Amino acid sequence: MAIKITDECINCGACEPECPNTAIYEGADNWRYKDGTKLRGTVVLPDGTSIDADAPQRPISDDLYYIVPGKCTECKGFHEEPQCAAVCPVDCCVPDDDHVESEETLLNRQSFLHNE
Repeated sequence: MAIKITDECINCGACEPECPNTAIYEGADNWRYKDGTKLRGTVVLPDGTSIDADAPQRPISDDLYYIVPGKCTECKGFHEEPQCAAVCPVDCCVPDDDHVESEETLLNRQSFLHNE
């Protein structure tokens, strides 16, 4: 499953630079699929959706740091554990029950984001 940031977040920003997928953004900041990945231009996501990887996407949160579920791999393929959770001083980076995914799905996403 993806990781999410709860409302206990103190906006310290410790998690953001630790994400190997650049899936963590400051509240109110737009995000892009291309950020921290090899995706560029028109791309078909694994679910069949066609997107512009360069286009800005609306923030998921306006107030707190947030994690884009479609870019989160729980650090699979990079680290033994999610690095955001490892560095969070208030333990607000937790599993997202709304985005439960298998290890195979997470590893396939890591490959899609970085090896295409």
